[in-house]
Amino acid sequence: MGNLQPCRSQQGYCFQQVGIDFGGPFLIKENRRRNARVSKAYICLFICLSVKAVHLELVSELSTEAFLAALDRFVSRRGICQHIVTDCGTNFVGA
Repeated sequence: MGNLQPCRSQQGYCFQQVGIDFGGPFLIKENRRRNARVSKAYICLFICLSVKAVHLELVSELSTEAFLAALDRFVSRRGICQHIVTDCGTNFVGA
């Protein structure tokens, strides 16, 4: 097994080093009626790299604006991150 990155082995507060990814699409009904409108939704996963805690945010689309709104909600609840790791998705690059 290879060596861990320094951000994965240092102790600190939860969600100081974060990995971000999207999951989905999931189909969501607007209400419980029979003919309720069904729309797509995605989950933005925020994973703490040191203790593997998970924070989930519901996102309506895979755009840069929707990701920035999810990141705003995350930061307002958990605090500002020191280090963020993502893949090279277009919504992450646009942000």
